[in-house]
Amino acid sequence: MATLFCPSCSNLLVISSETGFNKWTCNTCPYEFPITKQMTSRTRLERKQVDDVLGGEEMWKHADSTAVTCEKCEHGRAYFYQLQIRSADEPMTTFYRYVLSSHVNRVCL
Repeated sequence: MATLFCPSCSNLLVISSETGFNKWTCNTCPYEFPITKQMTSRTRLERKQVDDVLGGEEMWKHADSTAVTCEKCEHGRAYFYQLQIRSADEPMTTFYRYVLSSHVNRVCL
């Protein structure tokens, strides 16, 4: 398999089909490498550990509660807190965490 860089000038090779056949070509020098078979490469990336942007379990320990009906479990009580996530002239966003379930619902008022 050919490298992705030109052996003459070390620039990145691009795929060209000017003559009707696919080939690796260099944009700065006359280097060409014909593609005669399928060339593939795969890179598996690791997923980053995502931080809990809402503060995790510690944030919900001191949250107030209110009477709100959950759309999923239809429970009538939820913890909530408000956060200014947009510009100051926009209203605050209210986050609800329902008492019996662990899902969080975001409501923009």
